[in-house]
Amino acid sequence: MAQSTHKRVLKLMGSRFEITVIAKDSIEANNYIDLAIEEISRIEKLISSWDPNSQTSEINSNAGIKPIKVDKELFDLISRAIKISELTDGAFDISYASMDRIWKFDGSMTEMPSEDEIKASVEKVGYNNITLDPENSTVFLKHEGMKIGFGAIGKGYAADRAKTLLVSKGVKSGIINASGDMTTWGRQTNGEEWKVAITNPLNKNKAFALLPITNGAVVTSGNYEKYVNFNGTRYTHIIDPRTGYPATGIISVTVFAPKAELADALSTSVFVMGKEVGLNRIEQLPNIECIIIDYQGNIFKSKNIKINKL
Repeated sequence: MAQSTHKRVLKLMGSRFEITVIAKDSIEANNYIDLAIEEISRIEKLISSWDPNSQTSEINSNAGIKPIKVDKELFDLISRAIKISELTDGAFDISYASMDRIWKFDGSMTEMPSEDEIKASVEKVGYNNITLDPENSTVFLKHEGMKIGFGAIGKGYAADRAKTLLVSKGVKSGIINASGDMTTWGRQTNGEEWKVAITNPLNKNKAFALLPITNGAVVTSGNYEKYVNFNGTRYTHIIDPRTGYPATGIISVTVFAPKAELADALSTSVFVMGKEVGLNRIEQLPNIECIIIDYQGNIFKSKNIKINKL
């Protein structure tokens, strides 16, 4: 029986999600897409720091007070996040959530925050102060005022989980696209691989490469609109959790990895680490590739990527 492609676009986790499945008809496709939405909503309830009833909020409101028992799923996600922090020397850090929002990227900033303000803004940040107890499945934030948040990993994780669920239900092929965090499996109806267009932010109407992705994930981090200029330096909205200073020099990072969660976390980290350290770190990791575009529009890529220019 001929299979066809079905897609639904909706807002989940405060972001635009596009769920694409290949199915025999729209009834089957809609059932599958509903399952994916249910799964993403379930994860949002677990990891949302905006929802006062979530386990994540409970961890945050008990910072400096007591450890909180959490589901194994959340415990494991936090545990993996800490491993990524170690891997990136703290460029990725889920305890960034306690950072004071002293940088404004809405045009209202007229001068840079002072050095003291910047230093104070990250005082409560530090993944080393997240204590995990695997035996009791508890999470404890050592200092009062500490907070964790999954802004740089949550959508990727949700996309991975939705994909795993659909694969287990027998969906042969599809894409979960969580606002640019994409995870794919299978092939298009014509037998070709799914392809992702890489665009240069300085010329958004024109993709410079179309890359095939087979059963993997690709995430692009970068917001070319959100930045401020001070003293001839362009500061982007992605802030280094170690220093409190925004990342500079890069406007777009695309990471290819087996899972969207990892690609999501690494794409943010590369921004913060900068292109030399970032590329070097990526090249040490198996099955992970990366494309970086700097603010002058130059393209840098990890050594195993073959780009066929359009």
